[in-house]
Amino acid sequence: MHNKIHIFIAIFETLNLKRNMKILVCISNVPDTTSKINFTEGNTKFDTNGVQFVINPNDEFGLTRAMWFKEKQGAAVHVATVGGPQTEPTIRKALAIGADEAIRIDADPTDGFFVARQLAEIVKNGGYDLVIAGRESIDYNGGMVPGILATLLDMNFVNTCINLEIDGNNATAMREIDGGKEKISTTLPLVIGGQKGLVEESDLRIPNMRGIMMARKKTLNVVDPVDAPKPTRDKKFEKPAAKGPVKLIDADNVEELVELLHNEAKVI
Repeated sequence: MHNKIHIFIAIFETLNLKRNMKILVCISNVPDTTSKINFTEGNTKFDTNGVQFVINPNDEFGLTRAMWFKEKQGAAVHVATVGGPQTEPTIRKALAIGADEAIRIDADPTDGFFVARQLAEIVKNGGYDLVIAGRESIDYNGGMVPGILATLLDMNFVNTCINLEIDGNNATAMREIDGGKEKISTTLPLVIGGQKGLVEESDLRIPNMRGIMMARKKTLNVVDPVDAPKPTRDKKFEKPAAKGPVKLIDADNVEELVELLHNEAKVI
C-alpha cells in the first residue's frame, strides 16, 4: 500500500509538471483609426455615434502570438476585457480567431489603475502563467495597465516586447529599447506589454466562417467589477489644430522660399 501511494504521487507530479500553459490576453475595445472622432458635452465626453470599434492593435499582436503557443505547445488561451455590453462583438472576434474562453468585466474602463485592478483579480482567480497585454491602447495611449498589472500580481514584467519564446517555466523575450533591442531571460509567471514584432501584420488572422460559428458556442463570462479607486479622470478633450493653408512655390524661386521659411514659417 505504501508503495502504491508513492507511485500515485509520482504520477501526479509528472502530470502536474506537464500541465499546459495557461494564457490570458487582455483586450481593449478601441475606435478604428479610420473613424472620425468627435466629442460631446463641451468636449468632455467621447462621441461613439458612428464609430466602429476593433481589437486594440497591440493586443491583437499579443493574441496572435498566444494562438501560436496554443497551436505549438497546447496552451489554453483566454481573453478578458473591461467594458460594457458594447464590447462583446470585439471580444467575440477574439474567440473567432481561436481563443478558448472570454471574460468581460462589466465596468467602464475610465482609469488605468482601475482597469489593471480588475484584470489582476481575473489573473489571481484563473491561475494564469502568462499574461499578454498590449503596451498601450491606441485611443488614450496611457501605457499604464501592463506595468501596474505586473506590480499588483508581483509577476515578472517585460514591456515593449517584440518577441517571446517559452520553454517550460523559462521565457526568453526581446524588447525594443532606444536605439536597439534587448534580449531578456526570465521565468513564468510573466506579464508582457506587447507590440508589433511579437508577430508581424501579415501574421494577423481574419476569422473565417468556421471560427465565427464556433465562437458562438464558446464561453463568454460576464463578471462584476471589484471595488477599486479611479485615481484619474478625463476633464476635457481637444482635437489637433486644423492644418493651415499651403503655399506652393516655384522650384526655381529659391529666394522666395528662403524668405517665407525665415519670416513666415520661422523655421530658419
